[in-house]
Amino acid sequence: MAISQALSFCSDLVFHKPFSVSILRKTNSSTSTIISSLSPLTSINTKSPSLSNNNTRKRLTTSCSLLEDDVTGSAVQTMEIDPVLAVKKKAMEVAPGLKGTSLYLVGFNSTIKTRLGKLLADALRYYYFDSDSLVVEAAGGEAMAKQLLDTDKAGFRESETEVLRQLSSMGRLIVSAGDGAVQSSTNLSLLRHGISIWVDVPLDMVAKEIVEDDVQLIGTDISPSASHSEVVSQLATIYAELQEAFEIADATISLEKVAGLQGYEDVEAVSPEDMGLEVLTQLEKLMRVKKMMEEAARPF
Repeated sequence: MAISQALSFCSDLVFHKPFSVSILRKTNSSTSTIISSLSPLTSINTKSPSLSNNNTRKRLTTSCSLLEDDVTGSAVQTMEIDPVLAVKKKAMEVAPGLKGTSLYLVGFNSTIKTRLGKLLADALRYYYFDSDSLVVEAAGGEAMAKQLLDTDKAGFRESETEVLRQLSSMGRLIVSAGDGAVQSSTNLSLLRHGISIWVDVPLDMVAKEIVEDDVQLIGTDISPSASHSEVVSQLATIYAELQEAFEIADATISLEKVAGLQGYEDVEAVSPEDMGLEVLTQLEKLMRVKKMMEEAARPF
């Protein structure tokens, strides 16, 4: 009996398969996007990178020794634990307290922010959206979005607000929000429909992706053809303007801080799974504080 119970404990890291969604978007103007027909039964084609490219670097090994007092010897089961499974296990603990509350990831867009968002959506069984992608799609593509930004910046910002307004009306979302999400009081108020998390990535890393991977930050004039130092300088200017708004977020997940906690000498060694576990830990703390405040407000 003891052996069967221990084997059951060793099998605790078995999870349901993740589901994916398809989204139908209709555009009735260059500044409006309608998001509808969410279905967990069909998949969406995406060119985004996989959840993690370095899972093998962080694989952990654990063993369960199964012993009984009256049995000589032992039965040992050894398994490799994928870091993604560790995130899913933590998500299972956190999800009931969230009650379907949406999460908004703010801060400069980056590869690790995208992967983090998709990882959390997979682990929590949420839907994932990139608000910048929806704004671009509403405008009719990247070229049209840039033209709209150049000729009608107010209209472009209205499009960002409209996308956030529609997303904020739904639950169970992970939203990778663009810089425009914190550039107006209206947008900041829409973020209050969920929990906002500032994903703080070093400017040098963001600049490297812009220069080397030809990544464009929607809503900015930064050109991928600029030098690394020029991009860092431009990012620093934008950062100084938005830092106060970023800090309003309910929680901050700093890549540099996570690297320190994990004992990494290089911030680029931080994986989406490292970030995901830190996000879920911070969510636990937020929910604990919320519960304490609710209990304190109850009448005797």
